[in-house]
Order: sequence, then C-alpha cells, then structure tokens
Amino acid sequence: MLYTLFEWLAKEGLQFPGSRLLQYITLRAMLATLLSLFLTLYVGKRIILFLAARQIGESVRELGLKGEEQKRGTPTMGGVIILLGILIPTMLFADLTKVYVRLLVLSTLWLGVVGFIDDWLKLRAKRLSQAAGKPYKKGEKDGLAAWSKILGQVGLGLIIGATLLFNDHVKVYREYEGVDQPAQAIRVPSAQGERVLVAADEPVTTIPFVRGHEFNYSKLLPEGLRGYTWLLYLLVVIFIVTAVSNGSNITDGVDGLATGISAIIGVCLGVFAYASGNIRMAEYLNIMYIPNIGELSIFIAAMVGACIGFLWYNAYPAQVFMGDTGSLALGGIIAALAIIIRKELLIPIFCAVFLMENLSVIIQVSWFKYTRKHYGEGRRVFLMSPLHHHYQRLGYHESKIVVRFWIVTLMCVVFAIMSLKIR
Repeated sequence: MLYTLFEWLAKEGLQFPGSRLLQYITLRAMLATLLSLFLTLYVGKRIILFLAARQIGESVRELGLKGEEQKRGTPTMGGVIILLGILIPTMLFADLTKVYVRLLVLSTLWLGVVGFIDDWLKLRAKRLSQAAGKPYKKGEKDGLAAWSKILGQVGLGLIIGATLLFNDHVKVYREYEGVDQPAQAIRVPSAQGERVLVAADEPVTTIPFVRGHEFNYSKLLPEGLRGYTWLLYLLVVIFIVTAVSNGSNITDGVDGLATGISAIIGVCLGVFAYASGNIRMAEYLNIMYIPNIGELSIFIAAMVGACIGFLWYNAYPAQVFMGDTGSLALGGIIAALAIIIRKELLIPIFCAVFLMENLSVIIQVSWFKYTRKHYGEGRRVFLMSPLHHHYQRLGYHESKIVVRFWIVTLMCVVFAIMSLKIR
C-alpha cells in the first residue's frame, strides 16, 4: 500500500524526499525484513502474553518422550505472529498489482485460515472436555478431519495452477529452438552471440543436472493426449502443495525445527527468484526468464524475517508454538513459491528434511499395517515417527536434533543452488 501510494503520488506530480528510493526492490526487501523482525519480536511478545492469558496452550500427546511435560500449557497458535510478520510488510512495500504477489498473499491467508480453524477446534475440544470434568487427551480427531485439510490444500493447488496456466500476466520465456526469428522474441547478448527467448505456450519448469535446465510437462503424455497437459500440470501442483504443507506440518514437532528450516529454504527461494527474474542472470545460468517476478523478493524477505523473529521465542525451550496456523501456511508458501518460480522439481533437494519426515511416517504406518496383517503383530522401522521423534528416542537432545536438521537443510540448499550450474 505504501509503495502503491507513492507510485500514485509520483504520477500526480507529487514527490516527497526519499520517496524515489522505494523504486528499488533491494531497499524495499530490506525494509520488509526489518519491519517483519520488529513485528515478530515486539508485537509477537504481546501476542504470546495474550495467548497465555486466554489459556490458549498446547495439549501434549503422551508419547513417553523426555521433556514433553514441560511443554504442556505453552501458548500455541503463534503462527498468527508469522502471518502478521509476512503480510503487513508485503502489503506496505510490495507492488500489489503484480499477480505473483497477490497469489502469495492468497496462499498465506488460505492455509493460514485452514490451520487456524484446526487449532481452534482442538482448543475447543480441550475446553469442552475440561468443562465436563473429564481428563483431556490430545488425539487425532480433535481438530479438522484429515479430508478437510486435504480439501483446503487441493483448493489452493487449483488456484495456483489455474492462475499460472491461464492468467495473461504470467509469462515464462524460454530459449527459442526454431530457425526463423519470431517478432515477439526477446534477444539477449550472450557469449555464444545472441540468445533468443520466446514466451512458453505450455507448462515448463526447471530440471536439474540436464543441459538447458528445462522440462516441458507435455513430454510426460503420449502425442495424442498432449492437449490435456494443463490437467496434468494441475494435478502436479495440487500434489506439491499438499505434500509440502503436510511435510512442514509434520516437521513442526520439536522447538524451532520447522521455523529454522523454513527460513533457510526461504533464502534459497530468494536466490532462485532473483536468478529467474534477472534476464542477465537467467542467461548466465541458461534458465528460464520470468518477468516481474522480482517483487517476490519483498514477500520472501518478509517471510525470512518473520521466521527468524519467531525463532526468538520458538527456540528451545519454546515460549510459543506456531501450531497448524503457522506450519500449514509456511509449507503452502514454500510450495507456491517453488511452483511460481518454476523450481518445483528441485523441492526434493532443498526440502529434503520435509520429504524425510513425510516418508518416515508413510514407511512406519505402511510397514506396521503390513506386518500386522501378515504376521499378526505390527512391527516398526523407526523407534517412532516422524523422524525427529526417532532421534529423540535414541537419546539425542532436541536442540541437537534441530541444529543438525538445520545443517542438513543448509547443505541441501547449497546443492540445489549449485544444480543450476551443474549439467
């Protein structure tokens, strides 16, 4: 809004000292980071006190893990702090006319609301149990039903996919492989002479370790079915949004884990957004050029700032938990960003921890059911799932688990960035 206001005033011939500085994305990104940190640190403290005063505390499921009792009653639904830290700086400093910014704001609100409803239903179940004089035990059926969450994730996936497919303001420029020179092409000088870029008319994305770093989704279909590439793309987007948001939700099981990982991944996505939105950098890396994507730098900067600020209170021993309000939203944001900047095929690399957490649950449950059916008793692959609980069972302190998972994520992020040049 602030950026839009100064832009309007400039068109009307009104200039204020320093107002032209807001034209620079780098400055607005830094301002977004600082404001996000201020909101999460200063306003966040007051929200935590409000949550504690209203007894909006965590109900710990009895898993037999060391230190779980001390978490009982810790304020939850702190994801509201992260959402404010992302949305307010974005609304002030980003160009809200850009479709990518609007799509990210919608993604944040969409899954943030889904997570908030889930947290609220859990809190209500706890209070009803206490009012009836019954001991409350946290269970699987307290909040939203699993199908309700999935429905929300599918809905967001449809919106993101349809926008990227059919919105006229979404353009992805790829290298032209024909002989004749199209009139609508962008010509970029390169070491090889000149690189000719044309707007892609089909869903394309970046694929690592392959010359050209480009993959067309239509290649997954037989020749006669390539008219339905849009449907395949929608299904892929829905799967990615669902998988990453669930991975973030599952990872949020020990103090500071999901928050720190999300901040590191945010930096990675910021690098990708800059490279894809800068025509010279895109030419150097031989990747697709996406115009107008630079405005996402403000959103990403706010996201990283919000995660770092929230980590001040969420690090061990946590003073607040983000709840599903934050974990679902962060996962949805990461998925949406990766899809928008056409780096979704790199998600298994830079979101490796989310992937491992997801797989640990799937493997554990599947193997338990299989062995119970065939051998009469359920057997386990891990001591406990998700994966971070397995290491807790092994006796590792949760702070050590968190820091080591951060290090693994950092290594995966560096490798993902390197993959743009490895071919």
